[in-house]
Amino acid sequence: MQKLMTDSINRREWLAGVAATCTALGTNSHGVVQASEKVPLKPVAAILTRYEKGLHADVLIGKLLEGWRQDGGPGPALRLASMYVDQFAENDLARGMSKKHRVPITDSIEQALTLGTDHIAVDGVISVGEHGSYPSSDIGQILYPRRRFFEEITNAFEKYGRVVPVFNDKHLGPAWVDAKWMYDRAKQLEVPFMAGTSLAVTFRDPPIQVPMNCEVELAVGVGYSHLDIYGFHAIECLQCLVERRRAAESGVRWVQCLTGKDIWKPLDDGLISQEAFEAAFALVKSQPDQLRNRDDSALFLFQYIDGPLAAIFMLPVIAHGISVALKLKGDPKLLATRFEERSEPRHPHFAYLLKGIERMVHTGRPSYPIERTYLASGILDRALTSKSQQQQKLRTPELAIRYQPVDYPHAPLPELASEPS
Repeated sequence: MQKLMTDSINRREWLAGVAATCTALGTNSHGVVQASEKVPLKPVAAILTRYEKGLHADVLIGKLLEGWRQDGGPGPALRLASMYVDQFAENDLARGMSKKHRVPITDSIEQALTLGTDHIAVDGVISVGEHGSYPSSDIGQILYPRRRFFEEITNAFEKYGRVVPVFNDKHLGPAWVDAKWMYDRAKQLEVPFMAGTSLAVTFRDPPIQVPMNCEVELAVGVGYSHLDIYGFHAIECLQCLVERRRAAESGVRWVQCLTGKDIWKPLDDGLISQEAFEAAFALVKSQPDQLRNRDDSALFLFQYIDGPLAAIFMLPVIAHGISVALKLKGDPKLLATRFEERSEPRHPHFAYLLKGIERMVHTGRPSYPIERTYLASGILDRALTSKSQQQQKLRTPELAIRYQPVDYPHAPLPELASEPS
């Protein structure tokens, strides 16, 4: 197939563009891009399931319209040009924000990208396929229309002969067949593509730093709530740390999901480090006296192709956050941190996610590899499949996903540095 004209460029041009953009945008002491008055606001389209207060559409798109703190102050070097909204609820904000900020709500995704013209009239797309009333699969996945959104976005790219960067909120798919389709489609059309959770760039408490090219011997995480919705957050939080190990990422060999009281056997048998579990759990424990007395807990177990074993304990009610503990070769001390989900001012971790999106739209390159989210999406799908198949250990040759991580900064703790401004 004839290649489309894309906003992606060769490496030399890209590096020059990054340097120029970062000079214009400015960076703080943590390397996070900051906007300045010299930078033109790039127009972007928002493709949304629902837009209500506190939903992902609000805490992402609201920052484009009303500033980082959503209080009318300064915001990113992006301008919302259009919105497509799949569902309108009783508490809908889209119509009011559309009127207030004079941003059209279009009848189709194609119209949101073309703005009624005969060409792609935006420089980026933010696709938020999260929240709303959608069915669930037989294995417990909420079937948000992320593939449908991406398919219509890329069909418009193909029709009009221009590709621009796309951000997909949270995991691909959510079913593996759809995640793979989205990844392959992006590669086919050379779409600058980024996805994932805001928690990969959120505040870490304590603010640990995993060295690049270290040797990770084991990783234990703790998550909470719904296995699909929050299971993804927990997997990608662990992955953004573990991917920094020596020889980069090569994928996952097998995945298994245990449930109920079965989750404690690998811990009791010594397959999983008790010390690492306790270090992670201590940062997020809510009702420790109920730790082994609930039937709704689950354990995601998976082994990386290059050897390390990873375990994520999903503990609804018992835990109230996401944490990870790592054992690095040669270091007698564990590294453990909590990925914070602060609500004020207006969920600031989404501001740092938006920083990555802003950088991608201005440079034409993802701020961190789509493969991280692609792999995390596959681990989650295989874990939920294992759970539905009597907790079988599933070999995963399809998850031999290789990529080179980048040293992208996460948010500094507010007491150490200011929010994006």
